[in-house]
Amino acid sequence: MTHRHGGQILIECLKALGARHSFGVPGESYLAALDAMHDTAGVFDFTLCRQEGGAAFMAAAYGKLTGKPGICFVTRGPGATNASIGVHTAMQDSVPMLLFIGQVGADMKDREAFQEIDYRAFFGPVAKWATEIPDVTRIPEYVSRAWTTALSGRPGPVVVALPEDVLSAMSGVAALSKPAVIAEPAPSAGAVAQIAARLDAAERPLIITGGQGWTAQGREALQDLAHRSDVPVVAAFRFHDQFDNHSPCYAGEAGVGMHPTTQALIRESDAILAINIRMGEMTTGAFELMTVPEPAQSLFHVHSSDAELGKVYIPDIAVHAGPNAFCAALLEQVAERSDRAWRASARAGYEATFSAPAQPGPVDMVAIMAYLRDHLPQDAVLTNGAGNFAAWPGKFFLFGPGQRLLAPQSGAMGFGVPAAIAAKVADPGRTVVCFAGDGDFQMTCQELGTAAQAGAQPIILILNNGVYGTIRMHQEAHYPERVSGTTLENPDFAALARSYGFHGETVHSTEAFADAFERALASETGAVLDLRVSAEALTPGRTLSQIRDAALRSGG
Repeated sequence: MTHRHGGQILIECLKALGARHSFGVPGESYLAALDAMHDTAGVFDFTLCRQEGGAAFMAAAYGKLTGKPGICFVTRGPGATNASIGVHTAMQDSVPMLLFIGQVGADMKDREAFQEIDYRAFFGPVAKWATEIPDVTRIPEYVSRAWTTALSGRPGPVVVALPEDVLSAMSGVAALSKPAVIAEPAPSAGAVAQIAARLDAAERPLIITGGQGWTAQGREALQDLAHRSDVPVVAAFRFHDQFDNHSPCYAGEAGVGMHPTTQALIRESDAILAINIRMGEMTTGAFELMTVPEPAQSLFHVHSSDAELGKVYIPDIAVHAGPNAFCAALLEQVAERSDRAWRASARAGYEATFSAPAQPGPVDMVAIMAYLRDHLPQDAVLTNGAGNFAAWPGKFFLFGPGQRLLAPQSGAMGFGVPAAIAAKVADPGRTVVCFAGDGDFQMTCQELGTAAQAGAQPIILILNNGVYGTIRMHQEAHYPERVSGTTLENPDFAALARSYGFHGETVHSTEAFADAFERALASETGAVLDLRVSAEALTPGRTLSQIRDAALRSGG
C-alpha cells in the first residue's frame, strides 16, 4: 500500500462514504487536508468561505437539503468557536453535519498551546458526538463512525478534531472503500395496528410531522395515509416543506407565532400522531398546548431515536422507528375515511390565515408573497435567518412537493444567506430565494464574496426596515416608548451587492417589485433586492403603533 499523509487518507475516506462537497475557511492547522483537496476538484470540492460561522451554516443547510452530512473544515481556536453557531443550528434542526477542526499536535497538548481548546469539552453539550483522532492509522475508523453517527437515529452534527501531527503523518493504512450502511428501524406490526385502530376511532385526530431523514417515498406515504384516513396534518416548526401545502389535509405549521387556529387544533385534538419530531418548545406552544408530562390528548410518538420517546411527554404508544418505514407500514393498515368535518374545518382555518391586511409602508409583503406564490418555480428553495421578517416565507408561502425551506430551528440570525449559497452549490439549476432582514443580512453578508467566487449566486430579498424588528416589537410591548439599541443605520445594500458582482436594486414600492424580481431571475450573477418595508409592519396582523398603544393602555 502506498504511503500517504493523514490528510489524503481523510479525504479518500470521505469520498468513499459519498461526500462530494465541503465548506470552510483555511488554517495552518489542517494544511495536509487542504493539500489532499488539491487533486479532487469535481469529485470532492471545497467552497472557500469568508467566516467560519458562514461556512458552518452552509454545511448545516447542505445537510438539510441533501440528506447527506454537510462537511465543514475550520482551524483551531477562533475558527472552531466561530463555527459553533452552525453546530448548534444543526443539532436543533436534527441535521447531519461533520465539522473537522485542525488541532494542536500531540506534543503541544494540555499546555494551553496557541489556540488550543479541548473540543470534546467545548462541543460535547452541543454536538451529537465530539471526538479527536489520536493516530493516523485510525482515521478510517473515526471517519466512518462520525459519518454513521451523524446519519443514524436522530441525525445531528459530529465534531472531529484533527491533530496537526496526525494529519501530516505518513501511513499505508487502507482508506475506506465503500459507503456506510445506515439502518432505519422498522415498527412492530402490533404497534402499527394499534395506532391505525385508534386513529380511526378518534373524533379529532391530528398528525404532527417533521424532522430529517425522510425519503421521497416516505413523504408520499405520509401524504397518502393522511388522505386515506382524512386526518389533518400540521408541520412542526420550520418543517412545512415536507408535506404538500396544497393538500386538503394540510392545516398549517406549529412554530413561532403559531396561528390561533393551529393552536386550537393541537389543544382540541383527542389523538395526536407525532411522526419524527422531538416535541420541542415551538411545536408545543412553549409546552402549554399539551400538558407535561401527561398530555390530555392521546399521544402516539414515532421517532428513529429511542432517546426522543418519553423525553418530555409520556406517549400512549411509543414506536422506535424511522419515518419512512413507519408511514409505509401504517398506510397498509389505516382505515379509509372521507367524512371528517374536523379535517375540513382544519383546512379552512389554515386557508383563512392568508387573509392578512395590507401592510403599511412603501412595500407591502402581503402582495409580494402573493406574487411569489404564483411565480416561483415548482422546485424553488426558500431560505431565511431569524427575525419577524421570517413570518413571510414561513406563514405566507404554500410549499409544493418539490419546493424546500431551509430555515433554522435554532433561531440563528444570519443563516439565510449562507443557506442560499449552499443550496446553489448543491443544485446550481434551482431558483433559490433568501429572505433576510436588514440586521439579519449583515450577520453574514460577507459571504456574498463566497457566492461570487463559487459561482453560486441566489436571489436575496432584504426586508429593510431600519430596526432589529423582533427585539423592537418586544421592547415596545414591555417598555413602550423607551427605544434603546434597536435602531440600525444601514449601508446602501444595492451598491454593496454590486461591489460583489451581484445585480443590486432598491425596491421603493410594491408596484415595482414584479419587474425587479424578473430582472433578478434573469441575472446570471445572482441578485440582491433591497425592499423598503416599514418598521410599522413588524407583524402581519398588528402594527408597531398598535403594539405600543396596547402596552401603554395596560400600563406596560
